[in-house]
Amino acid sequence: MSRAAAVPPAGAIRILGLDVQVHAYADLNEAIGRIVRSRGHAVVPNVNVHFANLAYRRPWLRELYNSAPVNFCDGAGIQLAARILGGGIPQRITYADWFDSFAAYCERQAIRLFFLGGRPGIAALAAQRLVSRHPGLVIAGVQHGYFARDRHGAENAAVIAAINRCRPDVLLVAFGMPIQEEWLAQNWRDIDASVALTGGAILDYLSGVLRRPPAWLCRRGCEWLGRLLIEPRRLWKRYLIGNPLFLARVLRQRLGRRGPA
Repeated sequence: MSRAAAVPPAGAIRILGLDVQVHAYADLNEAIGRIVRSRGHAVVPNVNVHFANLAYRRPWLRELYNSAPVNFCDGAGIQLAARILGGGIPQRITYADWFDSFAAYCERQAIRLFFLGGRPGIAALAAQRLVSRHPGLVIAGVQHGYFARDRHGAENAAVIAAINRCRPDVLLVAFGMPIQEEWLAQNWRDIDASVALTGGAILDYLSGVLRRPPAWLCRRGCEWLGRLLIEPRRLWKRYLIGNPLFLARVLRQRLGRRGPA
């Protein structure tokens, strides 16, 4: 039986073929720390509505998510789906809210980070601003995301070699979904780090070049609406089409209909 068709692991909630674990900030930080201390080698993915919609028709993406020893909920839509399906996820862990907590944990535990993604200069600026708040944090290296990501290309090989020279414990890849997941699926075996995180737009937020929606909107589970108002041309399809599609799929699952193909 395939993992997507199996019973979800204890403590996880099956949402459209994804086994979503339930975490709070502190235990997610510690779960990642355990992988680093044991010198493991794992991608730690996050799920939001956009990811769930992408994974619905991409078995490889579901496999990447479900095979990870640690994953987490990164969206109010996933929390809503869990409630519809009879479960509960008390805390959503968005990168913009969580990452300072994780940086403080890494500072205390001497965990080294590497930032990969964003336009030229963005990763360096994000690192600079984060270290200003956490002076003991070690950002072992940074690299922008504007390079040829061909699996067998010279530029891609040079980026991987640069990461490995820096010997980070945690690699933060911020290309956006599903490009970052696809890149990791192709290249993670060649990277000498314990944990890979898939951060989407986090470097833009950390650097300050992208503003976040108002806090009151985020607290009410409507961050998607604020992001839509900030970047309507880029995000209208993701939210105005993707959100209703996701809800319809969750309701079909609730009614016992066929899941992702």
